[in-house]
Amino acid sequence: MQQTSLITGASSGIGLELARVMARNGINLVLTARREERLNQLKKELENQYSVRVHFIPLDLAKPESPQQLYNFCQKEELNIDILINNAGIGDYGLFQKNEWEKTATMIDLNMKSLTHLTRLFLPDMIQRKNGRIMNVASTASFQPGPLMSVYYATKHYVLAFSEALANEVAEHNVTVTALCPGPTKSEFQETANMQKSKLVDRLPMPDSAEVAEYGYRAMVNGKRVAVHGVMNKIMAKAMSFLPRCWVTATVRKIQERK
Repeated sequence: MQQTSLITGASSGIGLELARVMARNGINLVLTARREERLNQLKKELENQYSVRVHFIPLDLAKPESPQQLYNFCQKEELNIDILINNAGIGDYGLFQKNEWEKTATMIDLNMKSLTHLTRLFLPDMIQRKNGRIMNVASTASFQPGPLMSVYYATKHYVLAFSEALANEVAEHNVTVTALCPGPTKSEFQETANMQKSKLVDRLPMPDSAEVAEYGYRAMVNGKRVAVHGVMNKIMAKAMSFLPRCWVTATVRKIQERK
């Protein structure tokens, strides 16, 4: 029997590439994002190339009612979600006191609240079936404070901590939780976060979204709890716990500054 995966933020970047990886592996899909036209194009692409069924529902997951609407959609269509991928998220670049509060509030709601709500909605069904996988897309930003993107880094730290704790809680029910922690990745994220001129983006080589998605899928299938993409990212993530916090914060600030 084919499995079904729900992917949020599926219209671009890592979410879109995860949809392609899932389809290649014969997994049916439920896709959501704000852009209906892109979701419809992706549905046609994947159904034409692979033997999978693709459902989609356009939603803005930053809105408080959207997670329940998404769960209700799956219930109405009689879709059991075997794999939940919480990928939707946004960032914002700049000094906290100068950033627009509306975008900051949206980031908090999307990166943390929506992810947590969706997990709470779909997890009991997985526990009842004694089978399921959850992937929460965090970031290498999870491992340290991030001046000039202070709220974004903080939201991703939440995603990592929540995922690790939840993985422990649900292990006895044959449910796995993976926190995928990519570094900077080629996608629309840099533009929407207004960080195109940051030295972090401008000077560091970045993998493409397809590479990160393939790595994340393999890590999830293997039940890995924390999956940091890239050798240097793994080294830096480990090093953060041993270095003085004031030094870490100052270094991140220097890297994040505009060129």
